[in-house]
Amino acid sequence: MAETRRRLRSSTVVLGGMGVLAAALSACGSDPDRRCVDRDSYDYINGYKVVSDKNCSSGSSGSSGKSRKTGKTRSADADWYYDADVSNGWADNGTFSRSEAVDRGGFGCSGGSGGG
Repeated sequence: MAETRRRLRSSTVVLGGMGVLAAALSACGSDPDRRCVDRDSYDYINGYKVVSDKNCSSGSSGSSGKSRKTGKTRSADADWYYDADVSNGWADNGTFSRSEAVDRGGFGCSGGSGGG
């Protein structure tokens, strides 16, 4: 009976550890939070006006004019804005650069956060 209990506990620890490792590794590859904003709408107090996601093409940055996928002309100079503070339809304190927005800290991720 004691041997069965010991085996159960050790397998639980192994499975639990695998879950923690999987969660840590998948967090490194996750996409940063993004919002589609109108680049021409910047307001010093509010930031950028959030617009419909259909105004932003999924794979490009800094594009305007016709959408690659649909060929339809967009009404706004829209682009993805990453890791922003969003409030009442406005986004601020973010970045248009996806690579800057990717969190590189944590277990299993390349790079790290430095202090100074």
